[in-house]
Parts: sequence; C-alpha cells; structure tokens
Amino acid sequence: MELPETTQLHLLQPGQRGTIIRIHGQSALRRRFAEMGIIKGETILIERNAPLGDPVEYFIKGYHLALRKEEAAQIEVALKKDSNG
Repeated sequence: MELPETTQLHLLQPGQRGTIIRIHGQSALRRRFAEMGIIKGETILIERNAPLGDPVEYFIKGYHLALRKEEAAQIEVALKKDSNG
C-alpha cells in the first residue's frame, strides 16, 4: 500500500480534506490546538477562505473553526482522496 501524500494544512484548497498526522510548533500552540480538537488522527475539511485569504475556515469534529495560515502551517496532514465512505 502506498503512503498517503502529506502536506501542510494551509496549502489545501476549499473542499479538500486531510487526516492530521503531526502538529508542530511550541507547546502552548499545540495545547491550544488540542483544546480545539485538532489532534493526530482527526479528519479536517477546508470549508472556505476569507475574502482576503486569511483566516481560513475549517470543519473538524462537528464544528467550524477559523485559523490563520501561519497557525495552519504548523499542522501536517495526509491528503484524503474523495470517496463514498
């Protein structure tokens, strides 16, 4: 089985989803992410970009979340291919 393609969260386009595989950054930022449900193994969907491109709206664990691109750059995801399941 081929390993999934990985990238930084802020590089995904609206409609794409990925599985969180690694969170970088200082411990305070990682703790804040964990409090928001951004943890390894969770699937996150890119909803839409703000009119000026920042922040970006994401959907994770049943709620919408806005992150700045500099924050999203600390989150590494495995890109999920569109499928019916």
